[in-house]
Parts: sequence; C-alpha cells; structure tokens
Amino acid sequence: MKAKEVHKLSDEEIQVELVRLRTRSFELRTQAVTEKIEDTSQFGATRGDIARLLTEQTARRKRVRDEIAGQRNEESS
Repeated sequence: MKAKEVHKLSDEEIQVELVRLRTRSFELRTQAVTEKIEDTSQFGATRGDIARLLTEQTARRKRVRDEIAGQRNEESS
C-alpha cells in the first residue's frame, strides 16, 4: 500500500485496514512457527503498511488537535 492510497482512506477505513494487517501479521508469525513460509518479504511489507497507516492516523490526530488549539487561541484573543 502506497502513501497516496493511505491519504485517500477515511478514518474508519484506516482502522479496518489496521485490524486486517495486524491479523495478517499474526498469521504470518504463526505460519513461521508451524510451517515454512516461501515469501519472507511479507513480514516487512506488512509491517511497513502498518507503519504507514499509523503515521497517517497520528498526522490526522495532530492536525485536528492543532486546529482546535488554534480556534481556542482565536476565541481568547
């Protein structure tokens, strides 16, 4: 998943995708223990996608927090 794709997702879609990817990560770890995994690059790709989603989620929260703080400063002036 590319960053541009992540930017287009809604907050709810990001949450759903995070749950899906965390489940996938768990499945990969259990497969690594119980059977042989042919494509080990899936570990890094899944972790990277999770990181991209979390980064976007954090950026959106910070943006909202900054907007609220800016509105409070305008009201107190």
